[in-house]
Amino acid sequence: MLPLQGYLLTFLLLCLQVPSWANHPKIKLRLVGPRSQAGEGRLEVLYKGQWGTVCDDDFNIHVANVACRELGYDQAINWAHSAKYGSGDGPIWLDNMRCSGTESSLVECASNGWGVTDCNHNEDSGVVCTGPRRLNSAASHIQLQGSKVEEVRIKPILARAKLSSPVTEGAVEVKLQGRWRQVCDAGWTRNNTRVLCGMLGFPYDGQVATRFYRFRQEPQVRLRAGAHIGEGRVEVLIGNQWGTVCDEGWNLPAASVVCRQLGYGTAREALSGAQLGQGLGPIHLTRVRCRGHERSLMDCRSQKAAQTGCRHDNDVAVRCNVPQTDVRRQIRLAGGRTSEEGIVEILVPKGSAFRWGAVCGEHWGLKEAMVVCRQMGLGFASHALQETWYWQGNTDASEVVLSGVRCKGTELSILQCEHHGPVHCPNGGGRFVAGVTCAQNAPDLVMNAQLVEETAYLEDRPLNMLYCAHEEGCLSASADRMNWPEGYRRLLRFSSQIHNLGRADFLPKIGRHAWIWHECHRHFHSIEVFTHYDLLTLNGSKVAEGHKASFCLEDTNCPEGMQRRFACANFGEQGVSVGCWDTYRHDIDCQWIDITDVPPGSYIFQVIVNPKHEVAESDFSNNALRCQCQYEGHRIWLHGCHTGDEYGARIEWDEEAQRRLSSNFV
Repeated sequence: MLPLQGYLLTFLLLCLQVPSWANHPKIKLRLVGPRSQAGEGRLEVLYKGQWGTVCDDDFNIHVANVACRELGYDQAINWAHSAKYGSGDGPIWLDNMRCSGTESSLVECASNGWGVTDCNHNEDSGVVCTGPRRLNSAASHIQLQGSKVEEVRIKPILARAKLSSPVTEGAVEVKLQGRWRQVCDAGWTRNNTRVLCGMLGFPYDGQVATRFYRFRQEPQVRLRAGAHIGEGRVEVLIGNQWGTVCDEGWNLPAASVVCRQLGYGTAREALSGAQLGQGLGPIHLTRVRCRGHERSLMDCRSQKAAQTGCRHDNDVAVRCNVPQTDVRRQIRLAGGRTSEEGIVEILVPKGSAFRWGAVCGEHWGLKEAMVVCRQMGLGFASHALQETWYWQGNTDASEVVLSGVRCKGTELSILQCEHHGPVHCPNGGGRFVAGVTCAQNAPDLVMNAQLVEETAYLEDRPLNMLYCAHEEGCLSASADRMNWPEGYRRLLRFSSQIHNLGRADFLPKIGRHAWIWHECHRHFHSIEVFTHYDLLTLNGSKVAEGHKASFCLEDTNCPEGMQRRFACANFGEQGVSVGCWDTYRHDIDCQWIDITDVPPGSYIFQVIVNPKHEVAESDFSNNALRCQCQYEGHRIWLHGCHTGDEYGARIEWDEEAQRRLSSNFV
């Protein structure tokens, strides 16, 4: 997850003049409805303790603008009639609304009067608001003079603060008994400010103007496999190797130190029992004891976990408070059967206003879908769709406004990804626009590095035993020119053990009806290229390669007490259950790299699981395994095997860099 690093926060406590409409009835507004998103929904008014709706008779953009501003947004960009966001219930409080657009509240506008209407709930109105909402709130449980603080927020005062997103300076306000109130500065301390900043998702407080900066030092802690920004399994860097933390003694103060170290606010939750997935590799720390004010987890007291019996099903995780930004309101899904799927529609500038539009489906993939799902707060991507002919988008977003999108998968917004300047979508819009399906859980495949290192060996295999392998493309090109069946091929053989450490089963992309039958080997392939094997020079040039199709994707073994659910026998269902692993033994066909044409020397051995990202995972950065390889002509050995992100803070698997034959790390 990418931290929002280094926001500083200044609180200004000011006395404000009582507004002119203070003698009007006190009301509250909200946006609701089955299709509601942040800043969009059915408009409802709280009057005399009861929520009611607003009729669409005479409703226009001026009324919508007043409502959006009262809700804390900049303005309205659209409004809806005929109960587009569903029919409400209870009273219809307002009808025939007439606003000039300059009012501060709907109570200042003219209407038929409270509850005077001839409408029914099929005429309920809705609004679509834009601009950063001036409510940075986080739920709290602070007790103040016997009353429970329901929410806290910063109300921007200075012009620069009103234009910033997220809001980082202003007057402190708390919500008590349904009303927003300001806080007197008597007895206010720097520690109070720090607590408020943490609740709002910021790591630190400050006494200077807001500014943004990045930390220069290498990260010593990171989050992995989180479905949302600011959450994930905690991993720490010790001895140049990433490892996890055991949950013995894990609590909220320790989790808050992690969150602040990453540039977030305080922790909302301290999770134990590998609730966000298991790690692989060492377990570095246990019995971590923090007071909560430490700058780094390494400043807290702890013990080494090596001798304590901790296992990876005890890995800890955190959920942090993060600043409220408007990235969720820049995107929406349309036409799906549920709120977690649909056509991707984004809000982009058009002159001095904004407009909604679709995204070109060409080259749209899972990494792009991952960014969309995270941006919307919907978790992980489960599918990325390049054609969406069976979904109907909104009429105001029929035009393609973004194309050529390429994401790393870690961006906070789809607009942060690389994309075309002028839109270029060869197939146009219509059915060829991008869509996604999101899910709260995802699998996570990781190779067992030690097994690869221990099982590697050379075999000179006769050609008369390689007909099926040749048919499946498991030999290098020079095999085509040999005098079959005379001769042999030199093979680097090894075993692969692939663990599913995620929170969902790993299943083939296609159903069994579409599996491919291979007559020679007499089995089906559920994924044509499940793993890819490469031998690289030390500068990253490929000298030999191989691949393995998933002819049998199953639970070879599971932890004690867990039942195997997937087995290939008798044309059974294929997949890898959560916590289980699939093993491809060294002695089966195609479990090798053909190195017949490779001269002796030093190389990099590489395995990539799910190389085409055909199946969604929570984390693609650990799909690559690398080893140092020494080949002496008559013998070969692998050493230093590790997953792509296990060693060192700077090692990141970069698919684009691999295509350019650069940035390979051992």
